[in-house]
Amino acid sequence: MKTFNAKADEVERKWWIVDAADQKVGRVATTVANILRGKNKAIFTPNVDTGDFVVVINTDKMELSGTKWEDKKYYRHSRFFGSMKEMTAAQAKEKDSTFIMHEAVRGMLPTNKLSRQVIMKMKSYPGAEHPHAAQKPALYTLPSKKK
Repeated sequence: MKTFNAKADEVERKWWIVDAADQKVGRVATTVANILRGKNKAIFTPNVDTGDFVVVINTDKMELSGTKWEDKKYYRHSRFFGSMKEMTAAQAKEKDSTFIMHEAVRGMLPTNKLSRQVIMKMKSYPGAEHPHAAQKPALYTLPSKKK
């Protein structure tokens, strides 16, 4: 018995649509990160990109629990003194709601060169319209939320 190692050029990639409407950001992000890495496939190999493409729609209708809209902050700086800027999740959603989903998924991927390549396969849109209809993406159903 030999160990199977997937090869990057032999991987068959599918397109998935994930609807983020009325879903928690973290739940959607873990699902998207697993699909992007290919952990939902039997041929998963950690050092090879075996994942699929993911289109996340309705990012402007996603939810955060508790008071995270005001408490969660995103930071950026340019390495000059006094250049740090901060933005709350509510401000980020108002400016660009796809940023929140992108950062959540990026944080759930491993920090290596492969993850920079993997995150490029995620496309996110604030509304239900997207320009990827030609790829014939399938709808990925998330588990229903518990109340």
